Parts: sequence; structure tokens; C-alpha cells
Amino acid sequence: MEEMKKLLFVCSGNTCRSPLAKVLAERIFQEEGLEGWEIDSAGTAALHGMSASRQAMSAASALELDLSAHQSKPLTQEAVSRADLILVMTAAHKKVVLSLVPQAAGKVYTVAELAGAAGDIADPFGGSVALYLEVARELQKHLKTIARQLKTNGLPRRGSALDKEEEGRREVKDENSTGQ
Repeated sequence: MEEMKKLLFVCSGNTCRSPLAKVLAERIFQEEGLEGWEIDSAGTAALHGMSASRQAMSAASALELDLSAHQSKPLTQEAVSRADLILVMTAAHKKVVLSLVPQAAGKVYTVAELAGAAGDIADPFGGSVALYLEVARELQKHLKTIARQLKTNGLPRRGSALDKEEEGRREVKDENSTGQ
């Protein structure tokens, strides 16, 4: 039997975005017939054992998903090393992952980046249920795109077009920051 691939979602507190992404991905992967994935979530500044926020639970419920069993957990080097693909909510989260495990560079992407979009997934923390639902729908849209890409192309590979594009952005940034 083929070994399960591991997908890790990362946000800050692991009580809003990444738990929503996890349950959304579980459903979307099932709907898309994408099998063999173990999906988890963690937070760069998470405490251990916190439930999902009330608003995240309400947004999940509105999408017929359940976050009642969620328990937050902090991001660890082990979790990063074990994952085959790491999807983070923001560029700042990507930096934290890479500071923990620099060798993860070929497997960590922002959700938007892997879906071919720009920008970060905004943190709805403290906002209304409507804001959480908006974030959940944005995640849902991106995750449908990602699921189809994974089904068609498999895992993104180091040296892929996305990595080259990211490398180009870094080079431009480096050029802009020199000589000042």
C-alpha cells in the first residue's frame, strides 16, 4: 500500500485559519477523489490544546463542517520535517517554517501562491462570523484549485515554475536592497 502523504496547514494560533483549511481540505480532497493524504494543522504561536475559536466553529458549521474536536498545537520541527507539503496562510508564516527547518524550502508555499494567486489569507481573529466565513470561502476556492493540481500533477517539485518565480522575486528584492 502506498504511504500516506502528509499535508500540514500553518497559521498563527491554530484556532482559526489552519483548522478551517484542514476540514475544508479533507472534504475537498474527498470530493475530488484525491486519496492517500493525512491532513493536519499547527500554529506558529499556538498554545497546546485550545479549541477552535467560536467564530471559526460557526463559519465551519455554516459550511456543514465540524471543528468541535479541534485542539490547537504549536508548530514543531518534527511536524515540518514529516510533512510532504506545507501550506501557510502568509509569507510571514513561510519565513517561520523556513527558520525552523531551512531544508523545507521545496515544500512550503502560501495557500494563495500554490493556487496561482497573490497575497495572504487575512487573519479574521476577533472579527465577525461573516469575516470568518469570507476567509473560509477564500480558502475553499484556493483549496479546490490546489486539490485539482495535486490530482493532475502530484506534489509540487523543487525547481518547479513556482519555485523559479519565487527565486526571481527574491533576486529582485536583493537587487533593490543593495547599494543603499
